[in-house]
This record gives sequence, structure tokens and C-alpha cells, in this order.
Amino acid sequence: MKTIFEKSNGVDGINLTDEKIDTSFLDSSFIRDEKIGLPQLGELDVMRHYKELSDRNFCIEKGFYPLGSCTMKYNPKVNEFLAALENFGSLHPLSVDEDCQGALELMFKLQEALKTLTGMDAVTLQPSAGAHGELTGMMIIKKYFETKGDLRKKVIIPDSAHGTNPASAKMCGFDIVEIKSNDRGQVDIEALKLVLDKDVAAIMMTNPNTLGLFEENVLEISRLMHENGSLLYYDGANFNAIMGYTNPRLMGFDVVHLNLHKTMATPHGGGGPGAGPVCVTEALKEFLPAPLIDFDGKKYFRNYNLKHSIGSVKAFYGNFGVLVKAYAYILMMGKNLKNASENAVLNANYLKEQLKKYYDLPYDEVCMHEFVLSGEKQKHQSGVSTLNIAKALMDENTHPPTVYFPLIVHEAIMIEPTESETKEKMDEFVQIMIKIAKEAEIYPEKLISAPHTTPVKRVDETLAARHPDLKFQG
Repeated sequence: MKTIFEKSNGVDGINLTDEKIDTSFLDSSFIRDEKIGLPQLGELDVMRHYKELSDRNFCIEKGFYPLGSCTMKYNPKVNEFLAALENFGSLHPLSVDEDCQGALELMFKLQEALKTLTGMDAVTLQPSAGAHGELTGMMIIKKYFETKGDLRKKVIIPDSAHGTNPASAKMCGFDIVEIKSNDRGQVDIEALKLVLDKDVAAIMMTNPNTLGLFEENVLEISRLMHENGSLLYYDGANFNAIMGYTNPRLMGFDVVHLNLHKTMATPHGGGGPGAGPVCVTEALKEFLPAPLIDFDGKKYFRNYNLKHSIGSVKAFYGNFGVLVKAYAYILMMGKNLKNASENAVLNANYLKEQLKKYYDLPYDEVCMHEFVLSGEKQKHQSGVSTLNIAKALMDENTHPPTVYFPLIVHEAIMIEPTESETKEKMDEFVQIMIKIAKEAEIYPEKLISAPHTTPVKRVDETLAARHPDLKFQG
């Protein structure tokens, strides 16, 4: 397929006027004396070009998307309609409270819903993504200890935590203390005890963790941390697995972030937009970013009166369109919201049991909404790596799962079917994975050279990530 520069034929798509524009009023230094170099095509050719490009993109409406940890489930299209309603879409972000009562009411009620779901006492909707929520949470924890005159320097992070956790803590000036998992893929309590001292501010945990396993000793961990005067931070990236069955407050956590763009079915990927609200216990409410959305019984308003606020973390109070979609999802699901978690867990366990005969399963436990296989057997027997398996899936109209994460599993294949998929689609995926496992034994060279049917074949991922070439050279 040619680039739009190569298709350029000099045809003007739009002519605003036939008159020659007088630019004499401009300083000559502002006048371009050579062509700008943009492609020129008729409107129909432009539309056809970008339609063809869009057809090459993979999306959940095109095929199975089991991207572990990312929760790429189906996003109800009615949410898009609601977020685009004129009175939402055209509302100016600098409107005074009296002129945006509807938007403030929506945000307030979303806060209340998230408080119910997490068991927490106060919520900020400002953070614009999960990692942004992490950073906000760690800033709150840091200021909490500063106001107490207790300058703790360490944050404990299990090796099964999300990859952005250490970065978020480090950006707040904390030293990272990693602890290893036990033989069941959970936090090793004895390892935790060895590093727990009065310099530890918090532990950051994902529960279920990135292996898709529920931390069975979470109450013991909570007891140990609180007796030490430390706090517990809950990474809500996997909240999709527990909604309505338990919550972070019952587990003993003090700070929670939620990925609304994952859990509440609002589109994500490609850098956003997202939303990562942070929920806290009453003791930490005064540290939340200002303003909060409050209600005095008569009107909704932005409350800046927070004694120890860390300040604003996002302009114009976050990604409002995402908040509309998330609230719509919660209202649609209602009391059946827990069914999303129930079906996600059921689907993941179904796939795990079907595939463990063909791929290594490092932790053969009942999983939650996702699980981690390993391609170690295929790599050892025939030289077919996990990357080769992922590339082969692209030939089968299936998006590859997350690979090589979490790092504690060699040749990791992290699969999350979500609650969106039917049994028929999962059975189809199982057959594809079995086919690839068999081909690895008989025709390994076919997998090693995959993909064969995609518009772009093998690329150097490392080179593309570190030295992206975004400029067309004609």
C-alpha cells in the first residue's frame, strides 16, 4: 500500500476561495517562499486511503483480543452516544458551578458508586489513567507521612506487581524494596517480614496479582503493615475480577486506584484517553487533589477546601467523556455488575484448563480473570519462542496475548479473555492455540517466520520502540 504522499497527484481537495489573498500586511519573515510539501488529493481519494488504513487496524470488533492485564473487553456503543450528547460534548471546562450542575451531578454520583464498589470513604476523579492514579496515590501517601513528621523512605513492591508500580513510587522519591513470590505465586509472608521496618511507608499490591492469582494472605499482610504504621496501596488494574464479591477496604487497603477505561468498559489503548480515579479512607481524604465534587443538599460544587491537598493533578478535572461512559456502564449493569467479574473469572479458568495440556502452566491454581502460560516447552523442544507463537496468532485473526510479562515467568503468555467473549469464540481460540502447539513440533520454521498474512510482516520491535521513524522521506 502506498503512503498518502506517494498517492499525491496535485489535485486540490478543497478550495476556500478563487481570489488571490493579499498578504502584504504580514512581515515578510512570516511568508513561506517554498511549497510546504503536504500531499494533495481529491476528497474521495483521501477518504478511500484512510478507510483502507482503518481496515488494516486490529480491534475488538474485528477479532479476539485476549491481551492479558489490559482488559480489552467490548465497549457498549451506547456509551459513545451518551458521552457525545451536545450538553456534555460542548460544555466549556471553565464553566462556573451554577452552569454545569448536570455534569457535576454525574461526577458526584460516579464518586458515590466508586465508594460503594471499593468500600472507601472519598474519591478523586482527576487522574487520567491507571499509572497517573498510582502516582497520585503515592503522592498522597508521601504527604501523609510528611505531615506526621515521619519521613519514611521505602515502598515494598512484590515481584508480581504491575510494572508501573516501582516507577510511580520512585517518581515520588521512595526507595523500592522488591520481595519475591512464594511457590504458589503469591506474596511470601516471611520475605515481607524480613524487609518490614519503621522506614517502610507502604506496600503496593495488585490483587489479584499479575499472575491472575488472588492473594490469600492479604489480611495477614494488612495486619503486618498497619502494626508497623505503614499503609497499603491497591493497584486496581485487576479490579475487573472482584467487583461485587469483595473490595479493597475489606482487604485492609488505604489507597486504591481504578482503571475506569478497563473495568467500566470505556475504550482504551493507543495512549488513551483513560481515567484512573483514586479512592481513600477517611484518614487520607484531606490529602486528595483539589477540588473534590461535593453536594450541599441543594447544589453540586467543586470543593477546594482540603487542608493537606496535594494540589490538582489534571487540568479541567480529568477526562470527563470517559467518566460519562463509566457511569453509564455502571447504571446499565446495576446490581448485575458482579456478573462481569463472575463471567471473566469463569472464562479465564475455562481457557486455562483447556490449554494447560499443550503449554506449560507455571502456577496450576484456580485463577481469577486472567492466567499465565509459558512457551518454555516449545522453545526448548523446537526453538519456537513465545514471540513466535504471538506472531503466529496474528495469522489467525487473533490479537496476541501479552507476552514476556510478568517477568517472573519465563516465556510468559498472559491471557485475559474478559467477560465479553462467548464460549464459541473461546473454543475457537483454544483450537488455534492447539494448532500452533502442534505446528511447533512439526513445522517450527513456519512459526519462526510468522506472520505471513498481515500487511506488515516481521519488524524489529526494539528498533521501532527506541528509534521510531515518523517522517516520510519522498
